Amino acid sequence: MDDSLHRLYQAILAARAQDPASSKTSKLFHAGIEKMAKKLAEEAVEVGLDAVHMRRDRVVLESADLLYNLAVIWAECDIHPEDVYREMSRREALYGIAEKLPKAQKGAKRARLRPLRIVSR
Repeated sequence: MDDSLHRLYQAILAARAQDPASSKTSKLFHAGIEKMAKKLAEEAVEVGLDAVHMRRDRVVLESADLLYNLAVIWAECDIHPEDVYREMSRREALYGIAEKLPKAQKGAKRARLRPLRIVSR
């Protein structure tokens, strides 16, 4: 699957420069990050709803759409599939492939990213 995602990502990068009138991908880039995020969220909801109704074939189709829209977001944010693969490998080494980061570590990570407040005295 890594190869498929990499090929998809490369095709998205190539389509970004095409005429928006002839390329849905280029049109999405011209619409901006808000539209891209909306499309990603819509596809995620569709996957979830189809899963709830046990529509296996629809989950497969919508999952492919979800991965496409995720790769578009990656391209817009200058994130490469390899960046995500590295993070997945890091997590696998720490917690196992089927685990997410523990809640405490997520909170600690967020705390470090908060901007400092300067208090006048």
